[in-house]
Amino acid sequence: MPSLNKVMLIGRLTRDPEVRFLPSGQQATNFSIATNRYATTEGERREFTDYHNCVAWNQGNRKLAEIIGDRLRKGSLVYLEGRLQTRSWESQTGEKRKATEVVVTDFEFLDTRGGPGGSGGTDAGAPAAGQQPQEPGVRDVDPDEIPF
Repeated sequence: MPSLNKVMLIGRLTRDPEVRFLPSGQQATNFSIATNRYATTEGERREFTDYHNCVAWNQGNRKLAEIIGDRLRKGSLVYLEGRLQTRSWESQTGEKRKATEVVVTDFEFLDTRGGPGGSGGTDAGAPAAGQQPQEPGVRDVDPDEIPF
């Protein structure tokens, strides 16, 4: 039976990326993004924000973790593709813990050069992407309003 595990998100980074190196020397970059969604409840249009934990790894010649760690900052607007992955582990106190995150397989910078994060440009070999037009009265996530 075929299956599909694919995630596509456009959002703003909620914090600066955290770059780390495993004992093997492999680089990983952790970050989170906020996405907005809108719904009408009881006749009133409401905004909801979802937060997504993400991890990027260097894959062969593609230095995803390195590029994200070097060029993105809190507030940067990014399009990313990846897959969902759930990890389980036991904490130092013996509690069982779980986390679901997006493992990034591709991304594009969506900020203009003067925008938050100042990244400009796109991932190597990817076409440039412009900002999505917004509906009147709809606002994007303000990086200063992110609680963490």
